Amino acid sequence: MNVSIPAYSVFPEPALSFHPERSEDRDAHPLRGLIRYGPYSRSFSGQLDPIRVATIAPSQDQRRLSSFLTELTQPCQPQERHDYLIDWPGFERVFRLRVTRAAQGCHIGLADDLNRLHDTPRPHLVLARALSRALTVLQTRRADFDVVFVYLPDRWSDGFTGDVDDFDLHDFLKAITAEQDLPSQILREGSALAYPCRASVMWRVGTALYVKAGGVPWKLATFDPETAHIGLSYAIKPRIESSPQYVTCCSQVFDADGTGLEFIAYDTSDAVISRENPFLTRTEMARLMARSLSLYQRRHAGTSPRRIVVQKNSEFKKEEIDGCFDAFEPVTEKIELLQVQQSSGWRGVQIDPPMSGSPKGQAAAFPLSRGTCLPLGTREILLWTQGTQAGIAERGRRYYKEGRTIPEPLKLVRFAGHGPLSEPARDVLGLTKMNWNNDGPHDRLPVTLSYAHVLARTIKRFATLASRPYQFRFFM
Repeated sequence: MNVSIPAYSVFPEPALSFHPERSEDRDAHPLRGLIRYGPYSRSFSGQLDPIRVATIAPSQDQRRLSSFLTELTQPCQPQERHDYLIDWPGFERVFRLRVTRAAQGCHIGLADDLNRLHDTPRPHLVLARALSRALTVLQTRRADFDVVFVYLPDRWSDGFTGDVDDFDLHDFLKAITAEQDLPSQILREGSALAYPCRASVMWRVGTALYVKAGGVPWKLATFDPETAHIGLSYAIKPRIESSPQYVTCCSQVFDADGTGLEFIAYDTSDAVISRENPFLTRTEMARLMARSLSLYQRRHAGTSPRRIVVQKNSEFKKEEIDGCFDAFEPVTEKIELLQVQQSSGWRGVQIDPPMSGSPKGQAAAFPLSRGTCLPLGTREILLWTQGTQAGIAERGRRYYKEGRTIPEPLKLVRFAGHGPLSEPARDVLGLTKMNWNNDGPHDRLPVTLSYAHVLARTIKRFATLASRPYQFRFFM
């Protein structure tokens, strides 16, 4: 019996745009594009100049943190990933803005007794209280700075997590600063101030700083302006004695503007939990989707998108499908519900053409190309968001971000919608390049899902966040 699979295709690497009007200002490489053209919001971000940075750090490390700010303004060369990373020329050369220390009263030195956290029974609570007090003091000077740097030295590592309380200091800080509408950048000693490759650190922190101050570094060059992508993520809150088990629902809306990314989140007990996956009732899904639609309409003068694509990691139950249509069908022409499955069970290798005299091809030295697409039927398609990339490495060389291993594709399953599956697959591929919080060329997951997961995890651990829209830049 002959067994065959459908023909595959390869999408070109999505290009990024670096100017709202000049369509020629585009590049597949995000860092190279910033150097060549400047950030996308360059023409209307003059009001950000300069970006004023406040600081919270141990008193003995304030000078070290000040030196780090100075380092952001100076050039350096990469010591790793030479096929991708490029020279850092200094913050002002990249973003066409200055970065400066905020006024004198915006720098909080923490007491030396925090260096003895390991001697306390619950070090994470001691550290959390100290940082909360410092942020409260800074809030009184909010008009004098734009972003706050919080430095966490390795000697405080005993206070970074708390197993009993499911505590994570990063999530805790992001939750309380978001509640205060306060952009923050957490700097860990090992991954920032002491990391060997300074160019990598400068690109990561510099880009994040620009975004947190309100800038837009790049957008997707080809993105339908009448499409809205909604990423869903759920987190199950631990049950406390006889209280109901709540599910945190997190929804983020991404559109062609790419600016002011907002999300909503709230708790509900009206959900069914199956194999540790929450599924909403029809009423709750309609409620969540209506709130998500309102985020889009608020940014677009009350108009609705022509096409809405809802993405989540788990399948869509019938009640969830009906809830989406209850919310969207009256105002939208096309509704697509897409499961983005991380564990597909598939692998693929690139086969080079046969050599002369050989009947069979040989396995290639490089993996499949990123953007390879393989249909599995009318509702399912495999998409490789990892693999070799064109247009990234210099001198035409192939670039493989992950280095080794055989990449596993995402499995996209459509539960509602029509038309070729290549359209949502192409969208997912582009959205893997929209994470402004790292220095890499792409992520494995689309930003709609990776951001929603981060937000749900954070809010799960911080029950007092108000049920209102939040900008994602406060959680980066």
